[in-house]
This record gives sequence, structure tokens and C-alpha cells, in this order.
Amino acid sequence: MTATRGTSAQPSDADAGVGATWTEAPCPVLVADRHGRLVRVNEAARLLLPGARSGDRLHERVPSWLADAHRHAVDRPGSAAGPVTGRIAERHFEAHPTPRADGDVVWWLVDDTGRRTAEAALTHVRKRSEILAEVSGTLLSTLNVPRCMEVAASMAAEHLAEAAVLVAPAQGRRHPLTYALRGGPVTRLTRTVDAAGVPGLTEALQGFPPVPARWINPDDIPDWVIPEGLSGPVGSVIVTPLPGHGLPTGALILLRSSTDQAFTEGEEVFARLFAARAGAALSAAHLYSEQAAITATLMRDLLPPALSSVHGVEYAGGYRAAKDRERVGGDFYDVHPGADPAAETLVVLGDVAGKGLDAAVLTGKIRNTLHALLPLATDHERVLNLLNGALLASHHGRFATLVLASVRRRGSRVRLRLTSAGHLPPLIVRSDGTVEEVPTTGTLVGALPRVRAHSVTTELAPGETCLLYTDGITEARGGPLGEELFGEHRLRRALGECAGMPAEAVVERVHMLASEWIGSGRHDDMAAVAIGAPRTTALTVIDGQGGRTSTRRNV
Repeated sequence: MTATRGTSAQPSDADAGVGATWTEAPCPVLVADRHGRLVRVNEAARLLLPGARSGDRLHERVPSWLADAHRHAVDRPGSAAGPVTGRIAERHFEAHPTPRADGDVVWWLVDDTGRRTAEAALTHVRKRSEILAEVSGTLLSTLNVPRCMEVAASMAAEHLAEAAVLVAPAQGRRHPLTYALRGGPVTRLTRTVDAAGVPGLTEALQGFPPVPARWINPDDIPDWVIPEGLSGPVGSVIVTPLPGHGLPTGALILLRSSTDQAFTEGEEVFARLFAARAGAALSAAHLYSEQAAITATLMRDLLPPALSSVHGVEYAGGYRAAKDRERVGGDFYDVHPGADPAAETLVVLGDVAGKGLDAAVLTGKIRNTLHALLPLATDHERVLNLLNGALLASHHGRFATLVLASVRRRGSRVRLRLTSAGHLPPLIVRSDGTVEEVPTTGTLVGALPRVRAHSVTTELAPGETCLLYTDGITEARGGPLGEELFGEHRLRRALGECAGMPAEAVVERVHMLASEWIGSGRHDDMAAVAIGAPRTTALTVIDGQGGRTSTRRNV
């Protein structure tokens, strides 16, 4: 029997249009005419569209997206027709049209649900991976603990919930809290809270795994957890620990209002991954802050002190480490004022073999030892030998050069007693610009069983300066070719130009010239200390009433 048009069987002349086995195709196939009526429906299409049969109006049996696509294919038969997509019965299909010569259009419906679901899942995973990468990069870019807490809470509110509360470990009885609303400000405060009032918070602060969100009744959340501005009552809550390196760095509370979607199991897993990244960043910030505090404390004892006038004598110092980022090295200086103006002030400038932190550690030991030997400072050679014995006993393997200066003001002049232990001789700038070398000599400290030294006593007139310096200045390489030493002759010439200048200006001038000579090249540690006798000037004071004058000495 030959099937007639309008039945579900395929006529014998349809082979060229849609294929002989279209009724057996695994995908649903619909044939509709130019008037929008169904002509044929295969078995798979009947299962997809129950009740659909030949003669039905297409728009009554299929979604509007497919009916509209059919009208377009019929109205523009010559245009290139591509697939259209849409949902049918909770599944997603691609509809591929095949126009026939008689005006009918065969629609092949290919189920695309699985591919789209896989693509959506892949996109979701990729987006979460991008979020985690952003979290790690952003949080690890700051080592400031409060800033890290603010960023963590803000990103949690943006990517995970409507609001986030970061609870840091208690400081005494108070917890630092950081509140963040999606698209809103971040607020930090410290207050006394009852962690036990939030289900799972006490355990999270101790580093225990979180309890599932479905176990937490939002009605049990205390008011202090809810940030101001959260729209509506709390509908879903996650409490998860922030794991750190060995110790938890706090806990993260995520909140969604009752109008927002509840947390899914997958979102809880993602929240824990987020918290792990945030906890690692916070732990790194805490560790850095602790190390920075320790370093700053130790550095205060290693850095050269700031100098000023003591008992009517000017003191100025300048220091530049071989590696600027380390700030400390093997050169050092100290000024130990006498108990009263009549007592001597001890000035020490030294250079330990080597540079960097290792050398700085030894300079710290030397400075502490010399401080302990201050009661014996009137005998330079004895102090040097006691220091020498201490260095040899420590088996440090390094030696040092030193110069000691005992300073006392006598009227307008300054008396100096100078002793060198293997160090460069001090230079004195006289008021007329003459530069004199103080002929004190001695052996290294920390190298031989005994230190032998020769002390020299001299005086500074008003406006004159004595400069103690290390070889990092005279041996600085630079100049036009970058390899020439700055040398003692350039230092002497520079000092000659500093006649009558304050001690601070002399040190600044020396360091400026040495730095300009070096340029961007490598250099050793450089240190200098200037001891100056203040210039005395006569000031004439005019009495405006009687015209009387008087003369004052400015010392």
C-alpha cells in the first residue's frame, strides 16, 4: 500500500529529500509544510512531543523558537539556513533545517543537553579557578595583616555570598572583626563576642572542619554577626575555618539572605577552597609582620645612632651600607657621652672585615663590648686589648680596625685623645683650610694575641673639625672610567673646602662627593664621624632706647 501525504509514513518519492531511513533516525525528526502544518513525525519526535501528528499546526506542538525558525525558513527559502537552538521538555536541542523542493522543511532535532551541561560545568569550574587564582594573587600581594583581612572579606562577599564576616583569633577577650557587603564598604572593629553563640564558630577558630550549612539554623545567628545593610533576614550560613601554617588564622562566616539562593554542597566545597587560600595569605602576612617587628627591633641596635651636640661639642655621623637594601654592614660608630660636661666623651668608629648581615652581627658584639668597657675608657690601649681578647675567645674568625677618640671641651677649644687600632688616621680640618693627619697607629683587633697602639693628643680651635672615616670612602671606585679610587688626596681636598663648616655639613659633603664618585657602581660600607669645635662669633646688640651696645660671645 502506498502512503498518502499527511500520514506519518514516508512516501516512496521522499528518499531524495530526507533519506530513506528518516523514520528510524535516533533523533527526533519533524517535517512541516510551507503553511506551518506537520507533515510527518518520526517515532523519536512522537516521544518528545506526545500527541503530535500529521496535520497539526506546528506552533501548537513545538516551542515558539522552533515555530519562528520554520516561518523564517519558509519565507526565505533561498537564504542559508543554519541551526537554531532552544529548549523542549526541559532539554536543549539544536534544530537543523533541510528544505525540500516541494516547499516542506525537514527539522532534525539533535539533543544538545549533555554538551551544554558539560560546557556550563567547565565554564563554572574555570570561573572558580580564575576566582581562586585572583584570590591568591590579590591576597598574597599585600603582607599587611589588616589590609589582607579587608581584601579577603570583600572578595568573599563578592564571589561567595551577600555578606562576609572574617573573625580573627581573640586578642585577650576581644576578637578583631572584618565585615563586608557585596558592593558595599568594608568595616573593621574589635569587640567582645560570644563565639559559642554561632554554631561551628568555636570549632572553626580552633581549626576543626566546618559543619555543613544545612545543620546551621539561620535563626540562631546572633545580631553581631549580621552586617548593617544586609537585605532581609539571614536565610543560609556557612562557617568555615581559615587554615594557616600550623595554626588557624581565624574563621570566615558567609551569609545569604532568605531571598537569595541557599548555599549548595558545591558552593560549600568552593568556600572551603577560598578559605584555604585566604588563610594561607593571612598566615603569610602574620609571619611577615612578626619577622618585620623582630628585624626592626634588632635593627635598632645595629644601625648607627643619630648624633648631635654633646657637652658643647658638635658630633655628626653618616653611614651607607654596601647593600642599601640591607641597611647594615661592617662599618659602625658610636658616641658615649660623659656623665657631665667635665667628663670625657668616647667616640668609636670601626670597620669589621666583610660586609652585610654577617659583618653587622659582629659589629653589634663589638659595640656591646665597648659599651661594657666604658668605665675603663681613659685607657684606650687597655680597652682595645680587652676587646681583642673577647673577639679571639669568640672564635668568630673576623678582625676589625678601630679608632677611639676621647673628647673634652675646654673653654672654646676641644681636646682630643685619639688612638688607632689598624685604622686609617683621623684628619683634622684647621680654620685656614689646612688638613692635618693625626699620626696615631696601632694593630688590628681580633687578629693578634695583643694589640699595640700609640695615642695622640691634639686640640681643635673654634670652627675646626676632626674627621674619622672608613676605607669605604677612600677606596670607593668610580670616576669617569668607573675604576679609579676616590683616594685620600680627593678626601683631603674636599675637607679643605669645608673649613669653618659645622660637623654635620662636613659629613654630608664627604658622603655626597663619595656617592657622586661611585655613581651606580658597587661599593663597600662607608662611615664617617665628624667632631667639631663650634665657631665663636661676636654679635653686637643695639639697644633701641638708649643706643647702648653690648657684645655677646656665641659659643
